[in-house]
Amino acid sequence: MNKKTIFVTGATSGVGLKITELLVAQGHTVYATGRNTVALKALERLGANVIQADLTNVATMDAVCEQLPILDVAILSAGVGKFGIAPELSDEAISQMIELNVSVPMYLSKRLAAPMMQNQQGQLIFIGSQAGKVATPKASVYAATKHAIVGFTNGIRMELAPYNVKVTAIHPGPIDTPFLDKASDDSSYRASLGRFLLTAEEVAQATVKTIERPVREVNLPKIMGLSSKLYAIAPATVEFLGKSFFNKK
Repeated sequence: MNKKTIFVTGATSGVGLKITELLVAQGHTVYATGRNTVALKALERLGANVIQADLTNVATMDAVCEQLPILDVAILSAGVGKFGIAPELSDEAISQMIELNVSVPMYLSKRLAAPMMQNQQGQLIFIGSQAGKVATPKASVYAATKHAIVGFTNGIRMELAPYNVKVTAIHPGPIDTPFLDKASDDSSYRASLGRFLLTAEEVAQATVKTIERPVREVNLPKIMGLSSKLYAIAPATVEFLGKSFFNKK
């Protein structure tokens, strides 16, 4: 792979962390941002250029963007989830999911795409979720935020195509990361997913592959790409057949 200059958000945990480690190991010039200073120091020792930041603050976001060089790729991985039926979620939890999962990637895309359009090259990669295609109980708000990313990436992909800027969406199923522990108060949730859990390494590998070969979207595992297509055609049938699985949440 040609060496590139790459920006990664959410780089201090989960998939974002694995993506950053992999990119640095491959010799790319990586700019990584997150909130965890300990994790950022570890990434810095590996060779990443780190920026500690809370991207929900627009002024801070602008300051981060000003520190970045001309980018070949931006990977927007930061996100948060809280599982629970909508009437029982706190206003704070709902607001936090909307802000970090929807507003931040949209605001960032606006800022990062402008120089790419001017240079007539670049790639935006969004870490979405299968929840954005098939909603489940206790994940209604989280699914809504990821539905928003599906719509946004589909639209901005067409908007940026004339400028040779590629847009890729990665839609993984549940991943075995600390995200699950923070999102669910039910300790049995992780165990109930069993073999359906992806590893952060699997998602990171699939994401990095799209840098060399940009594609429209990647569904992980592949079977979930088929199930989301079936859901679009016959949602009531999928909900009925998947009732026992959905109720595990």
